[in-house]
Amino acid sequence: MTTPADPSAALTAARASGLILAGEPLLTMLSGGADSICLLDVALALDARVTALHVNYGLRDEADGDERHCRELCEELGVELIVERVVLPETGNLHAQARDARYRLAERHATGDYATAHTLSDQAETVLYRLAVSPGRRPLLGMEPRRGRLIRPLLGATAAETRVHCKARELTWREDASNADPRFARARVRHGLLAQLRDIAPSAERTIAETAAQLREEAEALDAATTAALDRLGGGPAVEAAALAELGPALARLVLRRLAEREVGGPHPLTRADVDAVLALSGGTRTLDLGAGLRAIAEYGTVRFQVGPEAPAPEPVALGIPGEARFGRWQLRATAGGGGEVELDAATLSDTVTVRGWRDSDRIRPVGLGGTKTLQDLFTDRKVPRELRRSLPIVEADGEIAWVAGLAVGERFAPTEATSERVGLSARLM
Repeated sequence: MTTPADPSAALTAARASGLILAGEPLLTMLSGGADSICLLDVALALDARVTALHVNYGLRDEADGDERHCRELCEELGVELIVERVVLPETGNLHAQARDARYRLAERHATGDYATAHTLSDQAETVLYRLAVSPGRRPLLGMEPRRGRLIRPLLGATAAETRVHCKARELTWREDASNADPRFARARVRHGLLAQLRDIAPSAERTIAETAAQLREEAEALDAATTAALDRLGGGPAVEAAALAELGPALARLVLRRLAEREVGGPHPLTRADVDAVLALSGGTRTLDLGAGLRAIAEYGTVRFQVGPEAPAPEPVALGIPGEARFGRWQLRATAGGGGEVELDAATLSDTVTVRGWRDSDRIRPVGLGGTKTLQDLFTDRKVPRELRRSLPIVEADGEIAWVAGLAVGERFAPTEATSERVGLSARLM
């Protein structure tokens, strides 16, 4: 027997989220459906300074009726309503385009946070849908309670509870027939899969949503472990394949995913098969196409990722002593008094040095060599991947190479027993 929903559950969930702050401005997304009307009402009950945003796409015959309903409701509640009419492209994923348009408008109009009415039921549907279409742990984390200025205060309340809230408050709402249209995958999940799971266990929605919440918390620990492992491997972008394999398959996969996503600039799922294939790259220089323009490259016993052709060397930058400078994807720091990855004799440096990329004619006199060496030979000896050489920071002082990041210090710049003041240099890939 199903327990009747508590009329106060939605308000309790919103209060418990801690996302709606009394006296603070809040823009609520108002579609006219029960969830969004419930959100508007609980935001008012929690004393936020509420403004509502309704977006009319004109895609349904009922669209103008939804807009009128929102206008009448906001007038009744004394809430300022912003209405935007948007024309979407005739091709592509209309749901995704509509969502992106809503968020862009919310970012434009909100003076503080803006809230969507995603519920615990939506969270369960999201997790089930992603479980079916996207491998890996990340899809199971569901929707975040907060992402930037976007908040979701009703993730602790079910869709049934928002409707009970509206009925108790005598607030009418509009039903969107497309939410039940079986042509849409989310509708099939909602009215088919999730309904059948409720027959098996009435608390299925809460169980799925609670699992997502636990996984999200545990993801913080996994992210910290991934960062620590990557630091032990040198931070990238290239890592030793043998040391990577010693991490074990799970942690190696997380490290490789971090490196891949750093390269592509966003999420990029790597399956177990992808990771096994990357780890199997060995001997000479080999590449593996991972889709979306991403390649794994094995060279000199290391593994790295690359998107597109080799990037040109970044423009030279000045590095003050002390000071910081950004060179391509590297952040360099110079500290007076020493420290850092290497130390140089301060007397050999001026107040500013130059950070630049490799030139074919470059030579260095490394400490302990007793002679000069071309950087080409240095890179070969140290097994620096070819496509990383142009972007590696080189610190130049008075026309002479003082430091090749991570590889060598110029002999003239190395501290001696007579050195009275030192400068510390460090370079970290961002």
